Amino acid sequence: MCRVAPAAGDRLRIQIDFRLHDSEDLFDDGTKWTAQGRHLYGMGREASTDNKAAYLFVGCTSPQLKGSDLEPTPIESVLKFDKPMEGAYPANTPATREAYLTVLHSVTLAVVKKLGCENNAGLPEKPVFETKKWRGEQ
Repeated sequence: MCRVAPAAGDRLRIQIDFRLHDSEDLFDDGTKWTAQGRHLYGMGREASTDNKAAYLFVGCTSPQLKGSDLEPTPIESVLKFDKPMEGAYPANTPATREAYLTVLHSVTLAVVKKLGCENNAGLPEKPVFETKKWRGEQ
C-alpha cells in the first residue's frame, strides 16, 4: 500500500501492506501473546499490536469482491516498523501501540470504503483502543 522513509536515506521505516488471509493467520489462537508484548484490541475482526507491528483483520462484503456475498472476504492489513539504524524500536507503550493502530485503521478504513465494503467491513470511523483479553486468558 505505502512505504514511509526519511528523506535523508533509503532505509525503509514504516510499511503498510494488504492481503487476503486465512483463519489460521489470526493471532487470537490461544497463544499467550501478551508475554511477547503483543496486545489485542476490540476493532475489526481482530486487531493487535506491539512496538514493531500492528495487524488489523476485517471481513468485507462488496459487489467488487466475487463471492463475498456468500462469505465476507478476509482482508489483513499490516503496519510494520523497521528497526531504526540507531538500534532500538520505540518503547512498547500504549501511546506507541495506539499510534500504530491509528495509522493502520485510517489506511484500512480508506481501502474498505474504496472497495464499497458493507458497513465499512465492521470498522468504526475512529479507532478503538479498548484492549481485550486473549483467548484462554482470565
